[in-house]
Amino acid sequence: MTKQHLRAKGKTAPGTHIPVLLNEVLRCLNPRPGDVVVDCTLGFGGHAKEMIKRIAPDGVFIGLDADGLELEKAKRRITRPDVWSHFVNRNFADLPDILKEYAPDGCDIILADIGVSSMQVDDASRGISYKADGPLDMRMNRNSAKTGIDVINSISEGELSKALWELSDEPDHKIIAKMIVGQRTVEPITTTGQLIRVVFNAKGLTERTWKKRQKQLGFGSAHPAARTFQTLRILVNDEIGSLIKLLVAAPKCLKPAGRIGVISFHSTEDRLVKESFQTGYKEGTYTAASPKPIVPRTKEIVSNPRSSSAKFRYAVKAG
Repeated sequence: MTKQHLRAKGKTAPGTHIPVLLNEVLRCLNPRPGDVVVDCTLGFGGHAKEMIKRIAPDGVFIGLDADGLELEKAKRRITRPDVWSHFVNRNFADLPDILKEYAPDGCDIILADIGVSSMQVDDASRGISYKADGPLDMRMNRNSAKTGIDVINSISEGELSKALWELSDEPDHKIIAKMIVGQRTVEPITTTGQLIRVVFNAKGLTERTWKKRQKQLGFGSAHPAARTFQTLRILVNDEIGSLIKLLVAAPKCLKPAGRIGVISFHSTEDRLVKESFQTGYKEGTYTAASPKPIVPRTKEIVSNPRSSSAKFRYAVKAG
C-alpha cells in the first residue's frame, strides 16, 4: 500500500512520522544560526531536522525524549557536524536540570509537541492505539514501573469517570467507567482489544455497527475508544503534570527574546498553554503570545489526518 493510501486511512508508512504544522512552527519560532534549541519531544525528529538546518553553523541542539529507543533512532537520523547536538533520555519536566548541564546560559527556543509519535501509535506492543490488539502498556518510557494495565485495573470508578471527562471530553464517561470497573471484577483488563470491547459495550456498539456508522460519518470520524485510550495514556505518563512543570519553568529557561511553542492535541492541554502564555503576557514575562491557536489547514489534514486536532501556540520572552 502506498504512503498516500496509508495517510488517507489515518496511518503512516512504517517507521515514519509527519511533523505537524511544520511551516508554522518554523515561522513563529524563527530558528537562526547559532541559536540554542530544545526539542522537548524529539520523536521521529521531523521538527528537529528542519530547525537544526537553520541554527547551523555553531548552533546547539538539545533533543529530549522519554522513549530511549526512538531517541537513538532520531539521533542517527538528524545529527550533523556543524551543530553541537545532545540527545537526552529524560522527560521535559526536568528541563531546568538538563539545561544546567548542556546550556547553563539558557536557550533561545523551546518546542514541545505533546502528541504521540506515529511510530509509537503503530507499534502494537506499546498498547497506545486501538488500531491493533496488544498488551495495554501505554508507557512512553519503557523503564517506568506503572503501565496501562496497572492503572485501568486499580483506578476508582469516580476517578476514572472524572479523568475521561476532564482529559478527553468523553461524553459517555460515567457508563464507560462503570463498565470498566464491572469488567475487571470478572477478569483483569490486560489488552487493547479487551478495553475496546468494553467501550463498545458501554456505547451500545459492536465492531460491525461501528464500521457501518463510520461509513456514514465519513472522513475523520473518531474511533469510539479514542478518548478512553487517550485518557489512559495521559494518566500512565502523567502528561498533564509534566506539561505544567514545563510551562512554569520555561521563562527561567529561555534567554531574553527567547521563543517557546507548544503543539497540543486536546482541550485540557491547550487550555493550560493558553492560560500560561496569556498570564505571562499580562505580567510582562512574555512580550508576545499567540492570541489564538494556530491549526492545520485542510490540505495538511487531508495529507496527515492525525494532525486534525493539533493546536499550536507560541510566546516570546521579554528582552
